[in-house]
Amino acid sequence: MNSYDVAIIGSGPGGYVAAIRCAQLGMKTAIIEKYSTLGGTCLNVGCIPSKALLDSSHHYDDAVKHFEEHGIEIPGDIKVNLEKMIARKQAVVDQTTGGIDFLMKKNNIDVYQGIGSFKDATHITISGDKNTEIEAKNTIIATGSKPSSLPFITIDKERIITSTEALKLKEIPKHLIVIGGGVIGLELGQVYRRLGSEVTVVEYMDRIIPTMDAGLSKELNKVFKKAKFSMEVSHKVKSVERKGKEVIVKADNKKGEEVEFKGDYCLVSVGRKPYTDGLNAEAAGVKLDDRGRVEVNGHLQTSASNIYAIGDVVKGAMLAHKAEEEGVFVAETIAGQKPHIDYNLIPGVVYTWPEVAAVGKTEEQLKEAGVDYKVGSFPMRALGRSRASMDLDGFVKILADKKTDEILGVHMIGARAADMIAEAVVAMEYRASAEDVSRMSHAHPTFTEAIKEAALAATEDRALHI
Repeated sequence: MNSYDVAIIGSGPGGYVAAIRCAQLGMKTAIIEKYSTLGGTCLNVGCIPSKALLDSSHHYDDAVKHFEEHGIEIPGDIKVNLEKMIARKQAVVDQTTGGIDFLMKKNNIDVYQGIGSFKDATHITISGDKNTEIEAKNTIIATGSKPSSLPFITIDKERIITSTEALKLKEIPKHLIVIGGGVIGLELGQVYRRLGSEVTVVEYMDRIIPTMDAGLSKELNKVFKKAKFSMEVSHKVKSVERKGKEVIVKADNKKGEEVEFKGDYCLVSVGRKPYTDGLNAEAAGVKLDDRGRVEVNGHLQTSASNIYAIGDVVKGAMLAHKAEEEGVFVAETIAGQKPHIDYNLIPGVVYTWPEVAAVGKTEEQLKEAGVDYKVGSFPMRALGRSRASMDLDGFVKILADKKTDEILGVHMIGARAADMIAEAVVAMEYRASAEDVSRMSHAHPTFTEAIKEAALAATEDRALHI
């Protein structure tokens, strides 16, 4: 039987990063993955493939709607070859997961394919093509999550689908009904809207992206309505039924009246739930909470002291980069170091166009906590760079403490917001004031100038270009 200092169950961003860091710290490391490719949901059927389709559909949308204005004339019809688009997406996935294989070999990490199941707190059985058992002084549970549904919905993976199936459709839907106005639903809804689908978004809450700052929700809603999405907020879905090639969704609107939506596909994107099937956690003395998450303390340690858990399977935001931070944190904890994660500074991103990104507190949270704050906001359309690229939608908003000027939250929607949010994370990590950021030189012309201008607006309402 092979023995290891650390075994990791699950090879998503949390698991494989934890494995690399453990190996870097001199530990003999194994990683267990039930699927034939490494990388988990994110690399195989999540973050990476969805970005590939978002980029491809964005190119098509630009070609159809904006090229002529740029002086680019393409004779004849511009057509979508969905099969080729999906194939390119898959090539991106294959290359990325292949990169994880390389990193495992480079760091001398043993990879086991199969379902990792606890025999006890120090032994794991692996059921795959061949069954095996390993011993591990420490184990990291990184089994991730899977799409949630609603109790009355039967997902047939043909017409009533999850994000996994939406990434490999054989045809462009005529009318895609999206249940859930969160990150996944909006991103995939935008892919198919660009490709020509009619898209209806049905959201239970009174706004889309309801966990983000209300200003971001309002602006993204405006952009989506302009793109002729049908946005149905404050709607409680009560039935989803398939009849042949048609899907019928019934919901109650905010007045309590029943409304009906008919489409040829329905994407159920109502969040994700922790995945622990086959783990046999109780055999190792590992407790789960009432929502199926692995219970952990402040060190991400489970009720079994030599077993840790990270990522989507524990409490907190279900984000790949949060899982990565936790993977490094646990590896360093096992090695006897004293790492730290500030969960307030883990950014959230929606990869629609315009992109939406945020870090820190929202206005709603600051009001609820009774914090005295000030706001500095700057519209993207006031930037030369935005006019040059015709990306005029959006704004940057900085929330700062009224007395100390420390930045408490940064919320942005606009071109390249996903990349720009890192500047806000750095500023807040070093507890910068709005004035600190306002006095830093930002290259001209760039989208990041909106951050400087919003900081100026927050400092003494002295933005320069508005």
